[in-house]
Amino acid sequence: MIFNASELGYKKLNNSVREAAGDITVNGCCGERFIGAGSEGKTITINGTPGNALGAYLNGSVIRVNGNAQDAVGDTMNDGRIVIYGSAGDALGYAMRGGSILVRDGSGYRTGIHMKQYKDKCPSITVGGSAGSFLGEYLAGGSIIVLGLDTDGSPVGNFTGTGMHGGEIWLRAAECPDGLPGQVSVKKAEQGELDRIMPRLEEYSETFGVKMEVILSRPFWLLVPNAKNPYKRLYTVN
Repeated sequence: MIFNASELGYKKLNNSVREAAGDITVNGCCGERFIGAGSEGKTITINGTPGNALGAYLNGSVIRVNGNAQDAVGDTMNDGRIVIYGSAGDALGYAMRGGSILVRDGSGYRTGIHMKQYKDKCPSITVGGSAGSFLGEYLAGGSIIVLGLDTDGSPVGNFTGTGMHGGEIWLRAAECPDGLPGQVSVKKAEQGELDRIMPRLEEYSETFGVKMEVILSRPFWLLVPNAKNPYKRLYTVN
């Protein structure tokens, strides 16, 4: 099925996508929200720039975006795969609890905020460029990889891992980023540790045509929760 977003508006477009089965193509996309929300068993190709909450609550469908995407991609997604051949906005993968997101270029603030995992549900986000401040804020599970292929400096902004109490953050950078919060422990990843994310690095390489020699040309830094200084400011006192 092929739909033209400019002719339908976001409500009719979403109803059409919801009712269609199999392979779906959306052309002329320019800010239409909620595309693919809650869907399962579909392959959705979007040509253009989808609006906020693309693939929110996704439950197994595959979404490919030939362009950039706006905020809250994969909000609370449960399963499936989202691939963006461009950049993503703020709150990428907010409260994500399963599935995977691949972004060729960069992402905005609060990527992976409140991500979590349970039993066999282990969400993952891979960002090829840089990510904005508050990456992995309150991270409770899953893993985030930021490759920083667009910079020679730090691939992240300020406050990376603030409130982090689970999961892992992997940063590709020549030097360890400065200013990490007390809730985070950081070390240069050893080869045995890097093997854990090698399938995802290879997936990025194959999907976007970036050679593995380039991806592996810089060290990776592994961020995990600091067990000696857990996040504990849960309440305020007047």
